[in-house]
Formats: sequence, structure tokens, C-alpha cells
Amino acid sequence: MSMQTRKKTTDVVLFVVILIFAILFFFPIFFNLMSAFKSNSEIMRNALSLPTSLYLENFKYLLTETEFPRAILNSLILTVVSIVMQILIIPMAGYAIERRNARWTNFVFLYFLAGMMIPFQAYMIPLFKELKMLGLYGSLAGPILVYIAGAIGFGCLLYTSFVKGIPKEIEEAAEIDGCSRYGIFWKIVFPLLGPVTASMIILNGLGIWNDFLMPMLVLPSGEPKTMVVEIYRYIGEFSSRWDMIFAGTALSVVPVLIVFVALQRYFVKGISAGATKG
Repeated sequence: MSMQTRKKTTDVVLFVVILIFAILFFFPIFFNLMSAFKSNSEIMRNALSLPTSLYLENFKYLLTETEFPRAILNSLILTVVSIVMQILIIPMAGYAIERRNARWTNFVFLYFLAGMMIPFQAYMIPLFKELKMLGLYGSLAGPILVYIAGAIGFGCLLYTSFVKGIPKEIEEAAEIDGCSRYGIFWKIVFPLLGPVTASMIILNGLGIWNDFLMPMLVLPSGEPKTMVVEIYRYIGEFSSRWDMIFAGTALSVVPVLIVFVALQRYFVKGISAGATKG
């Protein structure tokens, strides 16, 4: 067998393997979207069949007869506010740690990284007690502060690695021109951090949007929480409203897809650059 024939055979095998994995990953999404346009009885009768018609009553019921719109708003507030605060705080922390390069900044950096090694379940109960002491238990402010604090370790790791690749001469030239330290960062350095910032938005935003445990335990019972928690309410001990579950899941996926499509060209670039720089 010639080298060219062997190469073609390898390419065909790789293509078949990739195609199989693509189908396996895409099928749950297709099944969810397909079931979202079926009634509960139709889903229970034949879950794998295609919908006989464009059944929109599931979405209409969720958006008009339930507290799901309020849950959508809560999810948006938690995600958007947390991400905005993270982007305002974490890049400056990573920049300061990298550029200062002093003993105390190295200690702070190691302290942040150490927090990544502790699982959430280990400090979950003390954290909730602390939120109660601060009067943040039962409000959206509590989870937002936890999300911001929880992202500092990983965020500083990404940003410090990325800042290493930015020449200091650019900042020195701006400083000679009379630009302040904050001006240097926000006008010169931060725009260069676009890829890693996009990666932070996608990774942390997806985690906050899909988070179940924090909103379930912290936000007050008897009131609308987040989309994921509201979807869970349709799962019963003896019966479940699968039509509502699939419709709610379909609605929750739409904003994630929009953000990912808008930022996906920066995503891999930011992760790979943050992992290799320095």
C-alpha cells in the first residue's frame, strides 16, 4: 500500500469517527428540540417519533401561565451582572499580579489558585451561613457575589498567562505620553485581552446560566428562581411534564447558542493563548 493510499484511508477513518461523535453529541439537542414541539401524551406514546405538527402550546403555556418569564429574568440578572463584575475586577487583578511580580502578589496568586482546589461541597454549608450573617441569603446579590469570588482563581490564571505576552514597551510609551495607570490598562492593555475575555464570558456565563445548586438553595422558596430550577419543578416523583421540561430546556439553550456563536471565533484562541504564553 502506497503512502498516498494509506493517507487517504486514514483520512476516511478519521472522518467516519468524527461523524459518529458529531451525531452522538448532536442527537440529545435534536431530541430535545423535537420533543419541545410535541404534547406530553405524544411524547409518552412515542418519544422518538417526529412531531406530527408544529405544536406551540408548550411555549405559550410556559410564557403566559407560569412564572417562567420571571425565572428567565432572574437567570439573565444573575448571569449578566456576575459576568460584567468579573470582567471589571478579574482582568485588573491578573494584570496587577503579573506586572508587579512581588512576593505579596505571588502569595495572593497562589492563594487564589488554592481556592480552585477546594470543591464547592466542602465549604457549601459555611458559605450559606455566612450569606445569612451578611443578610444576602434569599436575594440575587448572594449568588452574584459567590459567582464573582469563585471565578477569581481561574480568571487570574488565564489573564496572568495572557498578559505575559503583551510587550511592556507599549505601556511604557503610553506612560511617557502622560497616560495614567488605569488609562494604560483600560485603553491599551484591556483591548488586547479580547480573546481571553471572550473565553471567560463563555465559560463562566455558561456555568452560571446552567447552575442549579446555588439558586436552588440560596434563593427563597415559593418564588420564581432561575430557568434551570423552574424546569426541575416539572419533574415529579410519580409523573413528569415532559412537554414543559423539553420546552423550557429549548428556551434556555437559545441565549447560550447566541452568545457562543457571537464569540466562538475568540474562544479557542483565548484558551490556547492563555495556556501557552509565558
